[in-house]
Amino acid sequence: MSNNEFIVIKALEDGVHVIGLTRGTDTKFHHSEKLDTGEVMIAQFTDHTSAVKIRGYAEIQTAHGTVTSDSKSK
Repeated sequence: MSNNEFIVIKALEDGVHVIGLTRGTDTKFHHSEKLDTGEVMIAQFTDHTSAVKIRGYAEIQTAHGTVTSDSKSK
């Protein structure tokens, strides 16, 4: 499976967690990153990554628009 879609994640607080989830019959965590305020991560969906979970206050930009997640301290 080849997919060029990616997302941009900008942390709006310290400690934003970005977690990659696997593709296949059993969805599992396969990668985790922690971002601090102002840090930006560009994530691409691959043969192994089918979803990304974001925990914390962040701005997420995709080809479909922009969304802001809630703060983890709420």
